[in-house]
Amino acid sequence: MVKPVQKQSAGESSMIDKLLTLPQYMIPQHVLSLMMYRLTRCRIRWFKNAFIRFICRQYQVNLAEAATQDLSYYPHFNAFFTRELKAGARPLAEAEWVSPVDGVISQAGSVKEGQIVQAKGHDYSLLSLLGGDDSLAAEFDQGQFMTIYLSPKDYHRIHMPITGTVRKMRYVPGKLFSVSPRTARTVPDLFARNERVVVTFDTAIGPMVMVLVGAVFVGSMETVWAGQITPSYGHVIEQWQYDDNAMTIQQGDEMGRFNMGSTVILLMGERAAKLNEQMAAEKAIQLGNALS
Repeated sequence: MVKPVQKQSAGESSMIDKLLTLPQYMIPQHVLSLMMYRLTRCRIRWFKNAFIRFICRQYQVNLAEAATQDLSYYPHFNAFFTRELKAGARPLAEAEWVSPVDGVISQAGSVKEGQIVQAKGHDYSLLSLLGGDDSLAAEFDQGQFMTIYLSPKDYHRIHMPITGTVRKMRYVPGKLFSVSPRTARTVPDLFARNERVVVTFDTAIGPMVMVLVGAVFVGSMETVWAGQITPSYGHVIEQWQYDDNAMTIQQGDEMGRFNMGSTVILLMGERAAKLNEQMAAEKAIQLGNALS
């Protein structure tokens, strides 16, 4: 006789999540991330090729989309990880807003009373996410948000969801917890605790913010105008204001990249078109897909 499968209760699942997440509080997050940074730039041919093949097998990476499929072309693993795609691999939808990355939507919706949904039953502060920038937080008090998680198999360049001009950029130091769905369910205020880069743009329909959230083993974040921002890892908030000669980036063009995977949080002002109802939690999306 076949025994019925016993499902875990919500309480049991929550306890397992907490137990599996507990080691993250104890490990040297920044030290391990620096080690990964160096490892992913190792130029020993046999090692970097083996590393690339392992990740391709483990995560079922679609190499057919890459502009260059010859692994020997890439000088180190990170060059492969941030690989360019073939022309036309990610056509842009005709929409006011398009997805800036490949990934899975963690959460999406309205900013309510200064709070953003992190996971079911868990909210966090918009003001904390933005590193205490009161005036910027006020611009999105009636706005919308979307949180997109990038896994190792995804394309890791970040593109513009709408044409915008860079207004300012803020580096906010913090922890480097994993940003996996399990950790998002377990660690309070995860995205407001982790290291992040907050970029503010002015668009034809109001302000937009893209938050690049760091995570353990995400050894580096960069933008096309400032280059590499991390490492080194800072201890104080830094801000760059772009009043003169500010760069305007067209919809669909690259604005930055993660050197290893992480999460992008997109904030849209109240004048932006409403998010498509199909853009809900756990939906897989690709760069260029319509969000509105």
